Amino acid sequence: MPTPQPAAARAPEDRPRYRDPAAPLDARVRDLLSRMTLREKVGQLNQRMYGWNAYRRTPDGGFELTEALHAETDRFEGLGALYGLMRADAWSGVGHGDGPDAHDGAALAELVQRHVVGRSRLGIPALFVEEVPHGHMALDGTVLPVNLAVGASWDPGLYERAAAHAAAELRARGGHVALVSALDVVRDPRWGRTEECFGEDPHLAARLAEALVRGMQGEPAERFAADRAPVVLKHFAGQGATVGGRNSAESELGPRELREIHLPAARAGVRAGAAAVMAAYNEVDGLPCAGNRALLTELLRESWGFEGLVMADGLAVDRLARITGDKVSAGALALGAGVDLSLWDEAFTRLEEAVDGGLVDESAVDAAVTRVLRLKFRLGLFEQPYAACAPPPPERGRALSTDLARASVTLLRDDRRILPVRTAGVSRIAVVGPQSATSAHQSGDYTAPQRPGTGASVLDALRDLAPPGTEIRHARGCALTGGDLSGVPEAVAAAAASDLVVLVLGGSSARTPDTGFDANGAARTVVSDMTCGEGVDLAGLRLGRAQYALLDAVVATGTPTAVVLIQGRPHVLPDTGDAAVLTAWYPGPWGGEAIAEVLLGHAEPAGRLPVSVPRSAAQLPVHYNHKDTEYGGYVDESAEPRHAFGHGLSYTAFDYGPPRRDGRTVTVEVTNSGARYGRTVVQVYLRRLITASWPRTLELCAFEGVGLAPGERRTVALPLELEGVGGTVEIRVADSSRAALAAEPLVLDLRA
Repeated sequence: MPTPQPAAARAPEDRPRYRDPAAPLDARVRDLLSRMTLREKVGQLNQRMYGWNAYRRTPDGGFELTEALHAETDRFEGLGALYGLMRADAWSGVGHGDGPDAHDGAALAELVQRHVVGRSRLGIPALFVEEVPHGHMALDGTVLPVNLAVGASWDPGLYERAAAHAAAELRARGGHVALVSALDVVRDPRWGRTEECFGEDPHLAARLAEALVRGMQGEPAERFAADRAPVVLKHFAGQGATVGGRNSAESELGPRELREIHLPAARAGVRAGAAAVMAAYNEVDGLPCAGNRALLTELLRESWGFEGLVMADGLAVDRLARITGDKVSAGALALGAGVDLSLWDEAFTRLEEAVDGGLVDESAVDAAVTRVLRLKFRLGLFEQPYAACAPPPPERGRALSTDLARASVTLLRDDRRILPVRTAGVSRIAVVGPQSATSAHQSGDYTAPQRPGTGASVLDALRDLAPPGTEIRHARGCALTGGDLSGVPEAVAAAAASDLVVLVLGGSSARTPDTGFDANGAARTVVSDMTCGEGVDLAGLRLGRAQYALLDAVVATGTPTAVVLIQGRPHVLPDTGDAAVLTAWYPGPWGGEAIAEVLLGHAEPAGRLPVSVPRSAAQLPVHYNHKDTEYGGYVDESAEPRHAFGHGLSYTAFDYGPPRRDGRTVTVEVTNSGARYGRTVVQVYLRRLITASWPRTLELCAFEGVGLAPGERRTVALPLELEGVGGTVEIRVADSSRAALAAEPLVLDLRA
């Protein structure tokens, strides 16, 4: 088939209207749709193949297209979307040497796109859909801290800038659409995908989802800028509520719990202009999200007014055959429910059969194709189907990643004021623990292979940043998993001979080629050091056995100790005696720098907890915003979390004045009463007193980070998010959910 002429090469009178850049976007879509066969339409709704199967390296270092890509484009005379062309990880098997990197990724994307456009009778380009969980998941892509760390920053503005950088990297490589986890809310931290959540609170998640959309997509507009990318918000809806914290397990969600906890982030993302959402794996009241018309059409489209694209999660449409009896009817069910674009499924490839068999009307196909084509026109792919922006400076990405990591480091406990490290009297520091000398386990799941030398461990950074003359000793002590104690004596000796111990513990989501994978890429057979990530759920939330023995032995030396946790979920930590404890979550490759800066006092511990930290898994659930009932305690253990949502200590002190109301705004005076600069997060909680249904204990409704110099006082004004709130309520302002329970309330009557 001859390659269609570029639009600019044709005489205007011969050019179809869909090829006219000056024509209204919707008119271009209608014109193109009217020219398509049913087979071509169905092809636009399929995202069947894995992108890494579309190419291979040639002996001269270039790329060639595979027979698999030719077969896929022949099937529907084109290609609607291609998933993961740039993806690199243990599941795809792509790494340095055989995959596209920063130097040739755009060339590969152009090679594939030229083939797709040439194979299409109407010259329709493909959408290149890429994973961007915490930066573009591609070789040489900037790796950002995971979402849980972003949640700990409580800083939407910083996250927005980081998201904009990730979008620019994606578009510079020839990618178009970013898949980003943003909608899941942690209700059970045993779930391995906890690291992909912003936290346990819907308001915090909503503000960060807005920031993500603004950063990735830019200001709402008909056309996306060349360095901005449409976002697919994952996962809609309620996936964080699976029973027992088990991946893809059933959920027990009533409509109120769904509305109050699991939908606000999606609602905020839609209002911010999100281009697409992904239907989740889980079911809601027995109906999987990919087949749930009440969720995808009646709520999302009709009630919320969403006009964007709905994508199914990987192989989720095929699963509907368990309900419908076969894959043809499964595809019809998903399309009728509101799914526009499939992912790896067979069911959507058979939509022609579904139309011919009367299972679904062709008008439903047209509606879905319209949304796919509209996104392609908004991206300008018919005028410029190839990468059209220069890559952003890599050093900017590293700086943003480090800034986010620094903002997320959270000081949980420091009764003896061990931190920041004092230069007087501390000349020997022992850096021990399985996370102390590696950056390989700092980046979380969905991370591409890193080039040797990328990143900085805590040990690396302390050696670079400690005052001259400081002796740094190191001993690993033990592995992340297992019970081997053979290295503990060396670590104890180093601790006993030092003035301070930095004990770096934690977990890992790093996959290896030996990991067994499900068909959708989730870990099935966990190997090596994995304790977190998709498919890696824990029953007990405990660290590796040897880590607890190492902790006990180091604390027993009596040397002042700072425990650093690098983790993708809140693990259970026993009593640490007088040790200081801070968590950095998965801070990204350069997180070691951020941690060292906080330890040494070069930066403040600015993070605040986005989740409650349990004392044991037996307490679960422990989220702060439970229903306001008279809970009894346990006979054998406290029912309170070890550390509450919103908690985080500073190296200075802050005083809060009484809250005052000014219309729909609450004001409060905040004073830095300490001796050094610090940042606090002013948190505004709502407590419903008289209401039509049983209330929650507290609900976060506003927050703002405030940096103050010693002695500085500032009046902070926080607009209240009170949509749908009525009756008599209390407003409580504090620096954590636990402190809010004792804070002076401001009573408002919203019944008028």
